[in-house]
Amino acid sequence: MTSHSRLSRRHFSALSTAGALGVVLTACGGSTQAADGGASDGGDSGAAGTVEIEDNNGTQTVQTPPASVVATDNRTFETLQDWDVTLTAAARALMPTTISYRDDESIIDLGNHREPDLEAVVAAEPTLIINGQRFADYHEDFARLAPDAAILELDPRDDQPFADELKRQVSALGTVFSKEAEAEQLGADLDAAMERVTAAYNGSDTVMAVNVSGGEIGYIAPGAGRTLGWTFEAFGFVPALEVEGASDDHQGDDISVEAIAESNPDWILVMDRDAAISADDPAYEPAAEVFEASEALAGVTAVAEGRLVYMPADTYTNESIQTYTEYFEALADALEGAA
Repeated sequence: MTSHSRLSRRHFSALSTAGALGVVLTACGGSTQAADGGASDGGDSGAAGTVEIEDNNGTQTVQTPPASVVATDNRTFETLQDWDVTLTAAARALMPTTISYRDDESIIDLGNHREPDLEAVVAAEPTLIINGQRFADYHEDFARLAPDAAILELDPRDDQPFADELKRQVSALGTVFSKEAEAEQLGADLDAAMERVTAAYNGSDTVMAVNVSGGEIGYIAPGAGRTLGWTFEAFGFVPALEVEGASDDHQGDDISVEAIAESNPDWILVMDRDAAISADDPAYEPAAEVFEASEALAGVTAVAEGRLVYMPADTYTNESIQTYTEYFEALADALEGAA
């Protein structure tokens, strides 16, 4: 039996991390208020003004509340949805089915990052574009097509702790949308889940992270690997296997089942890439079935003792702070149950 059962989305109430951002709010009447970590319009959500946000490219002046919002960064979709933010355009084709915007025909679809319809953003007349992740390379295109829009890019920075960067992102959005308390709660929920994992991990069990795609298991390297690589340092996990030249490839690095078996991890952390993008495909093979069908892995401690912990099904096209919080709660449950 595995920890595969936690695939349904749970939506958390939200909040913003105090001290994460320096913010200046200018109200309609021209008064200016400075604050550390967040600001509000004094409870008058209808008051027009601007707020300055430090993003990855410097200081951005954002209209608040934004008159027209475009979203392309899939880390933000669930947060915006939970906060009932109205979008005029978005990368709907990139969204998982768990996000209600995906099927909302009133939202202009910019497509996915491989074949985007960038020019469609013009019709949205955006005042704010929340850009990032797969669309990060299109920053200059958006700046050209929507010169009057503020562009916020809050992708996690490589030189900063990943969890802090997730909190920085929702803190900034909380300021823009007057959801400071909700953003802070999101940060607190993540912290609490991570504290549970840290407390439950015994410090000696070996851990491996993998990505399953097309029925093949890919290796997610500690530190370098996408989605779960950062968790090794964050929790002090002992790697079951370390290889040279590891990458952050979206399908993980090549690894044989024999290599996994030889390293014999006590725990395997799993992201099922295809669950988010190919679940309706008749050829889709769930990650759990890949492991169950492998005779070579049957004797691996993690497999034999049901210590495979699966990320939420929509992770590959979500990766929001809520996704990680949900996963760490599931991981903490599994670690506590095995203690």
